[in-house]
Amino acid sequence: MDVTATLDAACALDDLRTWVRDLDRYPAWLSIVPRADRQPAPTEGSPEAENDGHPAWAVELRAKLGPLARSKRLRMVRTLDEPDHVRFERWETDGKDHSPWVLDARIEAVDTGSRLTMMLHYGGNFGVGLLEKLLRDEIEESKPRLRALVEEGGQAP
Repeated sequence: MDVTATLDAACALDDLRTWVRDLDRYPAWLSIVPRADRQPAPTEGSPEAENDGHPAWAVELRAKLGPLARSKRLRMVRTLDEPDHVRFERWETDGKDHSPWVLDARIEAVDTGSRLTMMLHYGGNFGVGLLEKLLRDEIEESKPRLRALVEEGGQAP
């Protein structure tokens, strides 16, 4: 499954980048991410040290459809951190095979301020049709929240 969304905001590139480069800020604007906890730096020789010192987060994804709720926990690592491009990839340390998750965010200047293009790739097949619809709905609901935070200079919790 691949989902792409774009947001234009009347703000500087750095203001928008601040809200997308650290997953612990996502719960403030993306309700399907109720929790994202930055993980401590790994100790040398631990499985977590394989990510070459890139920051990692324990992310909880939660979706609700009527009376049913489902949650998923992922360990996401920021694998790319450039001024106009940030990427997170699922990087578990339990030695098991897991479906890939990749979140790719690109930020560019436009006449009205900044444009964010986010691409989410999920390589699994569990409930893809329903998951895609829920994601698209949540993306549309989250855009005004993120736009308000970046345009009004909001602070992360």
